[in-house]
Amino acid sequence: MPVTILTSLIITIIFEMAYTYEWWTIHQQILPWGYITDTAFAYGIFAVGTLWIFYLTSHNFWVYMLTNLAVNALFAFIGLRWIVEGLGIATFKNLEYWQWFIIAIFISLIIYGYQRWQEKVIVNPENTKK
Repeated sequence: MPVTILTSLIITIIFEMAYTYEWWTIHQQILPWGYITDTAFAYGIFAVGTLWIFYLTSHNFWVYMLTNLAVNALFAFIGLRWIVEGLGIATFKNLEYWQWFIIAIFISLIIYGYQRWQEKVIVNPENTKK
């Protein structure tokens, strides 16, 4: 799905912004150059989560949004505090949990619109007349 690639790009840009504006500091990374962009998050769990949520719910906008609201709320208000900061992976400095929640919801709206646009632009051979 093109939406997964776009999501990874957006998350990478957000990590670059976070590094510049000191939104958070990454303490543990998988790759030596991962102190700016957490590759496990940007290209791993976030990309895979986006793929599955989108695949399972994108047929209905409201189901998609409710699922994103629930998953993003769990991650922003529980996952960030208890897992990311609790395990010492990263520390939030100049960004609050609710601000990350808003960013994540905004991303979900962008990628939903992008996917709908892609579906109109990309010609599906099964739908063309012979």
